[in-house]
Amino acid sequence: MKILIIGGGMGGTILANNLARRLSSEIKAGKVNLTMLSASDQHFYQPGLLYLAVGQMMPDELYRDQVSLLEPGIEFHVDPVTEFHLDDNQVKTQSDGTYDYDVLVVATGSRVNMEEIPGLAENAEMFYTEEGALKMLKSLREFEGGRVVVCVGVPHKCPMAPLEITFMMHDFFKVRGILDKVELYYTYPIGRTHSLENVAKWATPEFDQLGIKYETFFNMKEVDGKNKILRSEEGAEVQYDLLVTIPAHKGMEVIESQGLGKDGWVPIDRLRLNMEGRDNVFAIGDTTNLPISKAGSTAHFEAEALGENIASMVKIGQPTRDYDGKVFCFIEAGKDRATYASFDYLNPPDPKPPTRAVHWFKVAYNQMYWASARGLL
Repeated sequence: MKILIIGGGMGGTILANNLARRLSSEIKAGKVNLTMLSASDQHFYQPGLLYLAVGQMMPDELYRDQVSLLEPGIEFHVDPVTEFHLDDNQVKTQSDGTYDYDVLVVATGSRVNMEEIPGLAENAEMFYTEEGALKMLKSLREFEGGRVVVCVGVPHKCPMAPLEITFMMHDFFKVRGILDKVELYYTYPIGRTHSLENVAKWATPEFDQLGIKYETFFNMKEVDGKNKILRSEEGAEVQYDLLVTIPAHKGMEVIESQGLGKDGWVPIDRLRLNMEGRDNVFAIGDTTNLPISKAGSTAHFEAEALGENIASMVKIGQPTRDYDGKVFCFIEAGKDRATYASFDYLNPPDPKPPTRAVHWFKVAYNQMYWASARGLL
């Protein structure tokens, strides 16, 4: 059996390692071929960008050689897929290579989509790329006071990012000694401060306590950079001195251009994770159309469930479990405090009061991530 994984991010890496361990005897016997195709020979720790933007991590802490994270038995190639021929169980790659498969897993992730809001890319800071995070850090260090507006597009990667960057900027300006000169103004697209109701119920009093102002039902329409005004679809205008955005995301361009899913989101069954209409094509992580958090933990838990299922398909001819929608997200809450949201399809999150212990656990996880990517945590 040929198992082909497209994408070397968190989801693809955990899945490949999971399968390499579960199917080690089959791989050694030549009964299973496990291949990963990636666009890079480097593995990138994307959650670290949040810390890079406030000077708490350095760029070289965010990368590892991809091969160093993979179990023996995984055939790895830096050769991005350019064409999907699902009816033929085949993909074509940038090198003009052709790869056949019996089971295909798409784990290509997502990309920022700032261009659809006029003026946003030219006038707003963001931290979803290394370049963007470093530029944002420079702007934060040079900022001398005024209104900092946080504007949020949907869908976006990491559901807690809008809250976290707001709390972390509050701390950043406090450490710089200019907090009394700064007004933090948070906007959100729906009628509360977060899409998850219980998270909003927790976050809103935290904002009130810190003096962070907020406006809901604010969907970005355009940015007037000359006059430093952010306008919403609802007709509101907000003046800013520094604009920080959590931009909307799309799936990767190859998914969109190949017609695998609207806006690059692969439509999948929420339990089995297979692509609609395809029993041997699966998707995990940010690239799915599931209406759940696009977070590293989502990819992690999906990869574990799918790894168990693909292995059982090899061994007994059928899957053995469903993905339950499990997600776990840390939430940095400022002042070296953090909490978390744990939830699934049936159980909503219930964040507890933030503590220093949870904050330091999240900081430690920035290093533990590399073991997690290998599927050891």
